[in-house]
Amino acid sequence: MPDPVGKSPSTSRVEMTELVMPTDANNLGSAFGGRIVQWMDLAGAVAARRHARMPVVTAAIDQLTFLAPVRVGHVAVLHAHVNAAFGASMEVEVEVLDEDPDTGVRRRCCDAFLTFVALGADRKPAPVPPLVPETEQERRRETDAHARRGRRLESRPPRSGP
Repeated sequence: MPDPVGKSPSTSRVEMTELVMPTDANNLGSAFGGRIVQWMDLAGAVAARRHARMPVVTAAIDQLTFLAPVRVGHVAVLHAHVNAAFGASMEVEVEVLDEDPDTGVRRRCCDAFLTFVALGADRKPAPVPPLVPETEQERRRETDAHARRGRRLESRPPRSGP
C-alpha cells in the first residue's frame, strides 16, 4: 500500500559510478551507447524502486540525447531521481557525466527521461506514493514531467486487441 502522505524527491536520489573498461567500449575508445543506456536503466530503476518500495519495470525511455563520449579509463557518473508520480508509474530523470579520474573534470555525456511502472505482489501495476516536491526546482521538474507525460500519451499509438 503506498504511503498516502507522499515522499520527497530526495528519498529517491541515486548516484552510481562505472569505470569504463575496454569491454564496455567501441573501437574509438568510448563507451557503447547501449552500455550507457543499460547503466541509465539500472540507476533509474533504483531511484524508482526507492520511491515505490516495490519492484518496478521500465515502460519507456525518451528524449535520450548523447552530447559527449565517455572514454575508456574514465568514470561514468550517473545521477537519477524521480520527477513525478502518476498512479502506478513514475518519471525518472537520469543524467550521465564523463569524469576524468586524473583531473576530476566532469562533462555532460547524456540525459534522458525514463518511465517506470511499479508492480504489486500479483505482478500487476500498483499505486505508488505521491511525490511531494520541497524546492522550487523539484516543483518545476514535476510540472515539466506532467507536460511530457501528456505529450507521450497523446503521441502513443492505439493499443491493439489481445
